[in-house]
This record gives sequence, C-alpha cells and structure tokens, in this order.
Amino acid sequence: MRTIEDAELRRLARVKGAPKRAVAPLGQDMVAFFKQSVQKRQGKFEHIGECWATLIPETFLEHTALESFSKGSLVVLVDSSSHLYELKQLLLSGLQQQLLLACRGAGLRKIALKFGRWYSGDGVGKRITFDR
Repeated sequence: MRTIEDAELRRLARVKGAPKRAVAPLGQDMVAFFKQSVQKRQGKFEHIGECWATLIPETFLEHTALESFSKGSLVVLVDSSSHLYELKQLLLSGLQQQLLLACRGAGLRKIALKFGRWYSGDGVGKRITFDR
C-alpha cells in the first residue's frame, strides 16, 4: 500500500510540478525606466514648481496645486472659483509671460488653470502648500 501511495505522489509531483524558468533580473530595466521616465520629468517639474512658488503672489499659493506637466503644458488646480478668476486675470496681465520665460529651460509653453481640489473636506490641516 505504501508503494502505491509513493508512486502516486511521485506521479503527481512530476505532472503538477512545472519546471522553473530562468527569469531575467529587473534591476537594470527598472533603473533605465526610472532615469528615462521619472527622474527626467521630476527635474523639469521641480524647476517649474520653484518658479511658480517664486512668481505667484503668496495669497494664491495655498489655493493652487500643480497637477501635471506634459508636452509643455502645465495644469494647475485652483480650489475656488474666485481664486481661479483672479489668477486667470493675473496671468493674462503678464505673469504668464514671466513664468514661460523663467521656465523655458524646462519646456513650459502653456499654463492651463482648472477648478478642483487636491484635498478632501474643508482642507483644514490637510492642504499641501508651497513654502517660500
């Protein structure tokens, strides 16, 4: 009886056991992906964030958040319609040209303002702000 069980276990192990395949390590691919996609974009976004924090009046900094930067277009979230209107007027009066010139090296060509929140609730103590 013991040999029948052993034979059955050996057969199951042989049939069910898949041969181990050699897998290429991800290290080099992940480093290349990071350098191409993340590090390069982060450097540009960091420079734009610094210019934004420097040129935008301090009263608007706590009401805005840089959402994305893609293909030369910066999308900025503004948390209230009144701040959105005022910031749009400010950009039209010449601030946009200053930002575009200051961030030319990062490839900034367009600034789009969008109503939205990056925090939940009333935002007390949960907002992410730009510090000077």
